[in-house]
Amino acid sequence: MSVKELFIREMLEEDELKNLSPFAAKSRFTKGRKVEEVPCEIRTQFQRDRDRILHSKAFRRLKHKTQVFFSPFDDHFRTRMTHTLEVSQIARTIAKSLKLNEDLTEAIALGHDLGHTPFGHSGEGTLNKLMKEGFKHNEQSVRVVEIIENLNLTRETVDGILNHNGDVTPLTLEGQIVKISDRIAYINHDIQDALRAEIIKLSDIPSDCLEYFSVSGRERISKMIYDIVLNSFEQDRIIMSEECKFYLDKLRSWMFENVYFSRGAKSEEAKAQGVIENLFYFYYEQLAYKYKSEDVLKLQRTACDYVSGMTDRYALIKYEENFLPAPFTRKNDDGFLYKLAEMNGLEG
Repeated sequence: MSVKELFIREMLEEDELKNLSPFAAKSRFTKGRKVEEVPCEIRTQFQRDRDRILHSKAFRRLKHKTQVFFSPFDDHFRTRMTHTLEVSQIARTIAKSLKLNEDLTEAIALGHDLGHTPFGHSGEGTLNKLMKEGFKHNEQSVRVVEIIENLNLTRETVDGILNHNGDVTPLTLEGQIVKISDRIAYINHDIQDALRAEIIKLSDIPSDCLEYFSVSGRERISKMIYDIVLNSFEQDRIIMSEECKFYLDKLRSWMFENVYFSRGAKSEEAKAQGVIENLFYFYYEQLAYKYKSEDVLKLQRTACDYVSGMTDRYALIKYEENFLPAPFTRKNDDGFLYKLAEMNGLEG
């Protein structure tokens, strides 16, 4: 059968059926979208999801959202976007090794943090306190793709985004891969950033964790990936060995105590929280004034959607615009120019 007789997409779907693991999600058998669409002639359903996320406005804004450190003093600290790309790289490596669906894995990885707030988890915690219904970035990520940008993604991708953290296990192995890859990525790159910021020294990190995983960040990541692949191969779930999981969990707990909740990383947290809180109430009051008869929860949700979507720098711009006095500006600032002209004998 020639290419003309068979859509490229259908050829790719056939390749998935022939070459992927029996446990892999197959794009031909997707659970579908909320609104059904005519399939693309070239891309599979999961490739289409990936492309929609990559081209979304929310994805572009990740480059100016905090990962751990606010407004870092050099360009080598991670942002929410570089974190997302590192998660994607790790997850795709695992998926490819296990013969799972790399396209679905990449789509979930690229979309998992679209709902994150400015100023990282500090912003998330602040909105969680302000919202009567609470706020979680994974749930907001789903709001971004389903409502705010209306990307109409497949149910497998949305499920992976929703359950990339928390206690619920994603429905697909691809979603499970992103969940563990997220943890692998942030633990390792946050160690590098904390060392760069001189919040910790290499000698501070638990020695047994370094002995097990390695001093080298590259080797730590490789060992974690290899352990997952070795233990998950031809299995119906994504798992680590008990030993690897023990040291990963220990390293994560140490990071929370010594980096994420440390004075160095949190030195500007109160200010960041103040920015988020003031902006939230400012826009809520603006909305309440204009939409007097509307429900409080709808007003809160609208203010929350707006503030949570801001980048760090845009939040600071809007804070300055709305809460800091602007310098006084004279309407005609060129008067002295014409006075000089008169002094120099110029005539109109």
